[in-house]
Amino acid sequence: MNDILNQLEKCMIVPVVVLENSKDAKPLGEALCNGGLPCAEVTFRTEAAEESIRIMSESFPEMLVGAGTVLTTEQVDRAVNAGAKFIVSPGFDEEIVDYCLEKGITVLPGCATPSEVAKAVKRGLEVVKFFPAEQAGGLPMIKAMAAPYTMVKFMPTGGINPENVKDYLAFNKIFACGGSWMVKNTLVENQEFDKICELSKEAVTIAKSIRG
Repeated sequence: MNDILNQLEKCMIVPVVVLENSKDAKPLGEALCNGGLPCAEVTFRTEAAEESIRIMSESFPEMLVGAGTVLTTEQVDRAVNAGAKFIVSPGFDEEIVDYCLEKGITVLPGCATPSEVAKAVKRGLEVVKFFPAEQAGGLPMIKAMAAPYTMVKFMPTGGINPENVKDYLAFNKIFACGGSWMVKNTLVENQEFDKICELSKEAVTIAKSIRG
């Protein structure tokens, strides 16, 4: 795995962030870093996403900031230019994956079926996103797909919470887990960054209890 993937794997839990206002990017980044989660997948669903990635990347150089819900190659360019170190897509979009690989950009495409994992393997990818995790069969589905595709690790996202994250992390083919429970929209909107920091610390404690 490349350096970006190695850093992400060490985080164990990747906060999936939706920001409606870029002014929240700096205090959120600070809360995550202080909470022991110096990484974030900032979803490109909002107009504030690009600027939020820029602010986080510039304010916290130690933080690994990526872009999620990337649906076009134009968004790839915008995200990377803003400072994103990795790209995550909800599904397996061949155009986006091939574009990122050509440009040497770390990409984690969404895969929910063996056919999609096969496309990833064909391109030499070692890590894929499994989305929507709980709705697509959860850990049993990942274990079933990991059996034939032994060279692939999975980053489940969607429905991951403090109760089930332990089970996921206990499986050796889980790369890391994407989660939003520590960065819920309501917490950001209400400026509860102390709470976000606290929940991040708790998430780290849970992860370390499984992976040391």
